[in-house]
Amino acid sequence: MKTKIITRTVWILSLVSLFTDIASEMLYPVMPIFLKAIGFSVVLIGILEGVAEATAGLSKGYFGNVSDNIGKRLPFVQIGYGLSAISKPMMAAFVFPLWIFLARTIDRLGKGVRTGARDALLSDEATPQTKARVFGFHRSLDTFGAVLGPLLALLYLTYYPANYKMLFLIAFIPGIIAIGFTVFIKEKKREPATITSKTKLLDFVRYWKTSPSTYKKLVTGLLVFALFNSSDVFLLLKIKEAGYSDTIVIGAYIFYNLVYALAAYPIGHLADKIGMKKIFVTGLMLFAVTYFGMALAKSALLFFILFFIYGIYAAATEGIAKAWITNSCEKEKTATAVGTYTAFQSIASLIASSVTGVLWYSFGATTVFLLAATATVLVAFYILKLQNNRKL
Repeated sequence: MKTKIITRTVWILSLVSLFTDIASEMLYPVMPIFLKAIGFSVVLIGILEGVAEATAGLSKGYFGNVSDNIGKRLPFVQIGYGLSAISKPMMAAFVFPLWIFLARTIDRLGKGVRTGARDALLSDEATPQTKARVFGFHRSLDTFGAVLGPLLALLYLTYYPANYKMLFLIAFIPGIIAIGFTVFIKEKKREPATITSKTKLLDFVRYWKTSPSTYKKLVTGLLVFALFNSSDVFLLLKIKEAGYSDTIVIGAYIFYNLVYALAAYPIGHLADKIGMKKIFVTGLMLFAVTYFGMALAKSALLFFILFFIYGIYAAATEGIAKAWITNSCEKEKTATAVGTYTAFQSIASLIASSVTGVLWYSFGATTVFLLAATATVLVAFYILKLQNNRKL
């Protein structure tokens, strides 16, 4: 009898992510525009995004570790999505910088609480031979939310231009729907880990020291890449800087996510067949092509071509990286392994986004994109070199 690859739990988790992303992505493409409208500079936007991601990172490591230690996943999924939902109306309440930082941080904290546990649930539903498909399917539905959300935002702003506060309130609705779906998840029983003391905030760092060498080598390459992979906000700012309207900015972002959503599952299927490493390295090279192009792009057509390439890059790397990591760690430590990687990744994003904001302000967008593209090519060669190691 053929084993079902996309199970009920995978479907529900994917629908939860779909509606959460509708809520988040209604706001994401207008966020830099909104922040500039209330007085945020490019440097402050970079710091905001970096701090938010660093908060998410530390909480991903901690809560992933706690999830493994107590043997439960679902509470972390429900609380995490709940925090992200309530952050949306908070953004509409006040425009004080500290309040905006708080609301954005609560949103990212929610992501940190749920990520390790959710990815462990997905991993439990797959075999090593089907991981890329399962994670690819989840990324596909998740990213369709990033198509529908900006479309709804674009429709709303057509009738109510620059009325951003109401948009934040409307985004609360799909967030609540997402939380509702979580009650249908049935978690498999598992034994809690044997621990002698209470889990501390940075206990996940210990996992890095004791983790398998295959995990360390893979994550090292991923983290170096993360140091040069700043927030996508800067790609949108590049289009805006070139003189294009909010409609073009949001349209390019919708197009990118549509490509990503459509490509994620078939690319995951291909990765299960020919190997995750080949697909991932191809994705890195596509990222480099995109950033080299962004350094020079001025026409709307070229921006859309680059966002098409960027969508294929995302489909070939984001879900694949998670699947690859869960195949490189001990099964009972899946949430910790994912949490540890995403924790360090978010700290790297803090550095990347903050430095990008400063470099952009000091030397311009061209320098930023050329630097990131060059570094990514070097990371791709590092990952390729790992192919010679039979343990990886």
